[in-house]
Amino acid sequence: MRPAPSSRPTRTAGERPQRPAPRAARPGRRRGPFALLVALVLLAPGVAAAQGEVRVYAVINEDDARLLAEMFTAETGIRVSVLRASTGELVSRVIAEAGNPQADVLLGGPSAQHIAIAETGALAAYVPPAAAALPAHAKSDEGFWTGFYVTSLGIGVNLERFEERFPATPLPATWDDLLNPEFAGEIVLTDPVASSTAYLFVQAQLQRLGWDAGWEYLERLAPLVGQFPSSGGAPPQLVGTGEYAIGVAYVHALARYRNEGFPVTTIVPPATAGEVGAVSVVAGGPNPEAARRFVDFVLSARAQEAFAAQSFTTPLNPEAALPEGVADFAAYDLIDYDAELAGEQRDEVLMRWQQVVD
Repeated sequence: MRPAPSSRPTRTAGERPQRPAPRAARPGRRRGPFALLVALVLLAPGVAAAQGEVRVYAVINEDDARLLAEMFTAETGIRVSVLRASTGELVSRVIAEAGNPQADVLLGGPSAQHIAIAETGALAAYVPPAAAALPAHAKSDEGFWTGFYVTSLGIGVNLERFEERFPATPLPATWDDLLNPEFAGEIVLTDPVASSTAYLFVQAQLQRLGWDAGWEYLERLAPLVGQFPSSGGAPPQLVGTGEYAIGVAYVHALARYRNEGFPVTTIVPPATAGEVGAVSVVAGGPNPEAARRFVDFVLSARAQEAFAAQSFTTPLNPEAALPEGVADFAAYDLIDYDAELAGEQRDEVLMRWQQVVD
């Protein structure tokens, strides 16, 4: 049984929460989200490369990938090589390398992206034992992907910049509030072509409003956005450091910055979308047995508790305790998000999005 989580209520329009006192910066802890690729190699002396290695493509935060890799190596003695990049970059890599796979595991990113890759034949079917305890929406029946965390989209606001720019304007409380013309140039949203975060946002609007009304919303929002960075980690950083007043991001990513003392508040709007973060085995990868062991480890309660405590995501393993400060996902007002549809529509939606912003 999970303990009751700490309260993290949804902010309402006009509510300006008290700023936390900034804590001293921790040198070397945060790494910039703009680096395209970061390679991490964790070595266990005496482990043979041919039988004791697993190669992981990681969509999740670099520090979180390192945490799981170090835990797995300590437990199994298997060496872990991690390549960290954006969802768009790694989806393209896995598909392009299908004839000669370089990775064993794809770690993180929304299930919709794993579904899209599976349709190309680039993922292997593996049904881990832990999948039996997961709800149907958190796993592939065929075993092409399995969920290990959930999170949702939210609106991050830098309170200092917002109050400076908009002293008489209430905080945005809904997705429609972002269409306020006053906010022009003060919103940061990732490029959905490169980032799963923004693609989830685009799909959320299409699914909550319907196809035509959703595109009308996106066409009205796009001119108000001041920057479309390629990394999903950019909006939380840019809002946290006060370069923009408002950003669309995952609530767990925004929580990191608030936890470190930045003047950031998070609004979880009604009719938001949740993401099932997935892990999958790459078809034909060089180390299939180690890949399956790594997936089993990621799905374990001990791994998910440690991952949740650091990442602020909500674990999916029902035996994993909910760490202090991690959101109670059940409290959110979520749309009935269709990940299968999102995966099927990906190419069509991204092509039209490029027309909207061009």
